[in-house]
Amino acid sequence: MEPQPTAVQAPIHLRIADDLRMEIERGELAPGASLPTLGEICERWETSMNSARSAVALLKAQGLITTGRGKAPVVRIPPGRVVRSSERHQAEKDLARRPETERADVGEAETNLSMSIHDQVFTSDYETIPATAELAELFGITTSDSLLRRRYVSKDSRTDHLLSFSTAYIPVDLISANPALLDENNEPWPGGTQHQLSTVGIEIMCVVDQVTGRMPTTVEAQQWGLPEGVPLIICRRISLDANDRVVEISDAEYPADRTELRFITPLKPWPKKSGSMS
Repeated sequence: MEPQPTAVQAPIHLRIADDLRMEIERGELAPGASLPTLGEICERWETSMNSARSAVALLKAQGLITTGRGKAPVVRIPPGRVVRSSERHQAEKDLARRPETERADVGEAETNLSMSIHDQVFTSDYETIPATAELAELFGITTSDSLLRRRYVSKDSRTDHLLSFSTAYIPVDLISANPALLDENNEPWPGGTQHQLSTVGIEIMCVVDQVTGRMPTTVEAQQWGLPEGVPLIICRRISLDANDRVVEISDAEYPADRTELRFITPLKPWPKKSGSMS
């Protein structure tokens, strides 16, 4: 879409921010380029210093520029983008049937982040908890039943910023036949969740991804290294077996400025009409 100004008679600071935003969107102010100084903004738009500061603050809130103490604002350089495709579910299922040597080399960490787990600071935390009313309803169990809650965290070893964060739930009764599945010391598990479930005879046949979004808290923005104005994408993954039984629920957070969620949906062809010549 062609860059457009806000369709109202806006106050001067919004008009300034709009003009600069469109210059950024058109590439006239390239990533890494310095923003006009406050004095230059005042002169160009014949406005006050307060209005100039408000315009710059608005651009920062929109995630278009970065600033720092004692540093001039610059157009934000987009971070590297990670593609998380729904095709990975089948790839992970196929991997679960491969020998352990192959499963150990390519797990969910690699398919999610396109980088080796050895380049990440990976931690996991297991805890058995009672099912909440919401999760009990989704799993078709009661609140007196226990869930294994698994939290997975990956950080960039260079910056200590989060690379991925997810929380997964599995009814304990489904996996108690294999005590190894209840021990966090076995993480990272070669082949990930689908192989874990296969060890107790569970085959995932359907995965439902539910995507929402929200603004991060100040702590979350700090942990992810998010500039002001950038939201988090929240993806709930619901895995079902051949009997349409929910066997795992996973909630993952992704920063919106560096994540592309790609959903591939194969469509069945229409049946051919009898006698059709086309």
